[in-house]
Parts: sequence; C-alpha cells; structure tokens
Amino acid sequence: MPYFHLVFTLPHALNVLAQGNPRAIYRLLFEAAADTLLEFGANPRWLGGQIAATLVLHTWGQNLGQHLHVHALVSAGALHADGHWIHSRRGFLFPVQALSPVFRGKFLAQLQRLVHKGTLRLVAVDADIAVALRSLLHELRAKSWVVYAKQPFASPTQVLDYLGRYTHRVAIANHRLLRLTDTDVRFRYKDYAHGNQRKVMTLSVGEFIRRFLLHVLPTGFVRIRHYGILANRTKRATLAQARDALGCPLPEPAAGVPESVPAFWLRIAQRDITLCPHCHVGHLHIVGQLARMRPPAQAPP
Repeated sequence: MPYFHLVFTLPHALNVLAQGNPRAIYRLLFEAAADTLLEFGANPRWLGGQIAATLVLHTWGQNLGQHLHVHALVSAGALHADGHWIHSRRGFLFPVQALSPVFRGKFLAQLQRLVHKGTLRLVAVDADIAVALRSLLHELRAKSWVVYAKQPFASPTQVLDYLGRYTHRVAIANHRLLRLTDTDVRFRYKDYAHGNQRKVMTLSVGEFIRRFLLHVLPTGFVRIRHYGILANRTKRATLAQARDALGCPLPEPAAGVPESVPAFWLRIAQRDITLCPHCHVGHLHIVGQLARMRPPAQAPP
C-alpha cells in the first residue's frame, strides 16, 4: 500500500503555552491533525472512505529550539463502506491549501474550550493569564498555519525504512556534536530558513541543557499514534477488509530462528547497535548472562 507523507506544524507563538501545558497541547496537535486527515479522506470529493494514518510527534528543530509538528504517513487510498478500495489520484492525495485552514480551525476550537475551562497556564507571564490567552488566540487565528506535503513513498519498503530510521530519534544525534567543554557545547545544524545551509552553533552548557529538556515528553505520553484503518480498537477487522479489497494475502510467518535484536536494527535502520559508540571499531560480545537476583525474603514482623 503506497503512502503519502504530510507534516502538520504549530505556529511558534504556541511554544510558550506548550511549555506550561505540554500534554494538552501535544494531544490537541494529534487530534486536530488526525481529524483533518480523516475528514478529508471521508469526503467523496477527495476519496470517500476510511484512510490509514500513522502520526509521529516531533518537538524540535535543528537548533534544538521548539518546533512542534507531527509527521503523518497516510495511505494513498481509502476503504469504502461497501468494502472496495478507492485509489487516490496519481501523485496527489489532498490539497495542502485546503488542509491548513481546517487544521487551524479544529485546533483552535479545542484550544478555546480549554481556555474556557481555565485549566491552562502560561510560564513566565506576569500579566493577567485570561487576557494573555485571549491575545494569543487572536494572534493564532490571524496566522496562516503550515501543512506540508512531501513526495509519496514509492513502496512499503520505503515506509518501513522511514519508520525504522526516523520515528525513534531524539532531539540531537551524537554525530552532530562537535565539542563539549565545561562552559559550552558546539554542534552542527541545518539552517532551513536559508537554503538548508550547514552551520555550526555554540551554546552555553546551561542553554544547551535547557533546550534539550524542552523535548522530554510528559511521562507515559505516546508519540506514535495510529488512526483510521490502523486504529488499535478496530484494526483487526479493518485491516482484513483492506487486504481483501487490495487482494493482499496475509504475510507468511517468519520461518526458522527468530531474528535477533541487533540483526533487526541493522536491517531496518542500517545501525549496528553492537558497535562501540566511542572508538567505532570494537563490537559488543556477550560472553554470559547473570541470573536475576531475587530480593531477600523479609522476616515476618
């Protein structure tokens, strides 16, 4: 099943609200993006059925600043209510110019409800919170929000490659770090605002840690979510219907010895997790496993 790749981005004016209410803002981002995609998929003008979508939350930009967005992998077609498959137009899924205002409207409608409940808080704001929130909502309504459509994936192999390499990244990878001293951190980044130029940034240790901690998710927050045909509650039935509609048989169970964890990472992410992260020459070799130690039994009181 071919997939399209879309990106839904929140305006940076929401960053200060996300810092005080990360769980609420991230949840609204997921809901607004997913509802927008499902609504467009169900519209007969575009597809007229139930799409499959996987959304991945990212909170960072290349310079470790807050850049709140979700990457959406969306099926190039939809499952009709009568069971047949509706194929998308070649090279086209939904018009991004139409997605953007719908995404903005859905997000702000839910945000307005939270404002009325009085459950949101603003960090580092001395003025009246209610006044500040009304001003923020007015600013957000006046902005054009960004939905970006990337080139569609050509094959399921590319989708798996993307998921393996991209979904479990952290805010900055080790290979971008150039220098660490007692006072500063130096790292490489791409300046997307100036033609993807490769640049070097130096931050104080305190500022580097502050930026990095902006991207630690709330405890238990799920950053990869599935919708439509892939929704957890119904996917057993809907995936079977989609396979029937597309004429795709069930995948054959893997034969022989189960694939090891290092082999899986090497195949999916082209990453050798046994390689020493310091010298990049030596490899981890397991020579034995220690039995789990049981805690000593407590004496009766």
